[in-house]
Amino acid sequence: MNSLFNPADRDALARRFAELEPGAQRQWGKMDPAQMMRHCSIALGDPLGDRPVKQLFLGKLITPLIRRAVFGDKPFRRNSPTDPIYVVSDPQDFETERTRLATLIDRVVQRGAAKTEGRVHPFFGRLSGDQWGRLIYKHFDHHLRQFGV
Repeated sequence: MNSLFNPADRDALARRFAELEPGAQRQWGKMDPAQMMRHCSIALGDPLGDRPVKQLFLGKLITPLIRRAVFGDKPFRRNSPTDPIYVVSDPQDFETERTRLATLIDRVVQRGAAKTEGRVHPFFGRLSGDQWGRLIYKHFDHHLRQFGV
């Protein structure tokens, strides 16, 4: 399974983000490339512990039923729902967001899987470091595929 904490997987993601163009056309969803990168940056705040997070009640109910699919090999489906705290609808600067995202990825990787151990995701709850690495990889892959990269 791919993970942000695997150097080869991380390098592949970095190459794909480098290929992303500001005018890339989305194949689904509402965000443009700069908004998508800002959205991914906001999501990295959870494993970094940048804000207090509690699991949503709905997540507590549904997560046990979908955990295997979420952390399995299948990519996320198109138009998966987005928690409102991660929605980015205002214009963003593409290069600023690319730099911000790269910096946050580096922070997560430098801290390592052990430092993400036990951090809470607002929907999936408390995750292991390994699960965080997989989830981040799958989330980024989902959005890069959204723009054909």
